[in-house]
Amino acid sequence: MAARTPPKFVPTLTEVVRSGVASGASKAEGGLTQEQLVQRVMQRVDMALERRLREAIAATVLEQTRALGPILREEIELVVREAVSQAFAEELSPPHKTRK
Repeated sequence: MAARTPPKFVPTLTEVVRSGVASGASKAEGGLTQEQLVQRVMQRVDMALERRLREAIAATVLEQTRALGPILREEIELVVREAVSQAFAEELSPPHKTRK
């Protein structure tokens, strides 16, 4: 089998990782480990995203409800008018004779 040459831009390992150094056990400011710091930051980001998403969803629902209100009102009015007209027509029509 012929040896293939790799493409020009193949990523290569350029940094030597030593055991224990990149484990997240090093202390950050305030006596927290990097892992603890990352965890706390992620919790804050999660809470902020949740709050902002709730606000955005509430605003969108309110906007859609306001836009939908007049359309629903027109549709309900039409249905009620048709129901009332049909009820009057049935009341004013001569009674049907039943066959025996």
